Amino acid sequence: MPDSRTRPESCALVTGASRGIGAAIAKTLARDGWPVAVNYRSDSEGAAAVVAEIEQAGGRAVSLAADVADPGAPEELFSAAESHFGVPVLALVNNAGISADNLFSLLSEDDWQNVLATNLTGAFRLTRRALKPMMRARFGRIVNISSVVGLRANPGQANYSAAKAGLIAMTKTVTVEVARRGITANAVAPGWIETDMTAGLESALTANIPARRAGTPDEVAACVSFLASDAAGYVNGAVLTVDGGLAA
Repeated sequence: MPDSRTRPESCALVTGASRGIGAAIAKTLARDGWPVAVNYRSDSEGAAAVVAEIEQAGGRAVSLAADVADPGAPEELFSAAESHFGVPVLALVNNAGISADNLFSLLSEDDWQNVLATNLTGAFRLTRRALKPMMRARFGRIVNISSVVGLRANPGQANYSAAKAGLIAMTKTVTVEVARRGITANAVAPGWIETDMTAGLESALTANIPARRAGTPDEVAACVSFLASDAAGYVNGAVLTVDGGLAA
């Protein structure tokens, strides 16, 4: 028979959610009915604006400061979210990420370590913490924001690509370990997405994209919304590209 499990009372945690893709994900999940913890590292004003928009639309949200590269961040974030909303975190979106691009031969030790610490190790620690309440509830949604460069080469991004490819491999491993507990783990791999950081660069970079345009944060958020929903209960270990055909 089909799995009839539906979401228990719970909340969602989105890392790196003060702007761009993370902010769009937080706002979309809130519209879906999730109380949302909006994590940020330094952009308190951006996170507060996201929370305000969610609350103005009738949703529930709280901003939580933490650097996901800090080993203590998972317990800090989960405890704060659970205390604020009074329910467990049963949806985790590992979106926080940094970049430090350079050609491989010029890539410094610090740039390698820092990118992996935030983009991969942080997601590992948060996911490990998330699994405890998810296994108790026999329900959970983990969505890791990877990248098209985790699937295909991009010069100058060895550290970023390694971290994003690692997220995909980690996602698949989590899937085979916990799927029987009603937990799904999936990855979303965006391509070129319009954000504040990419403004003004589209025309130079979209020529190789079959769709001939950049994507939007809302298009990525829509995919996360589906993967976090009850309807996606049998979607597990998938990598959903949102890249206009770039990785095809």
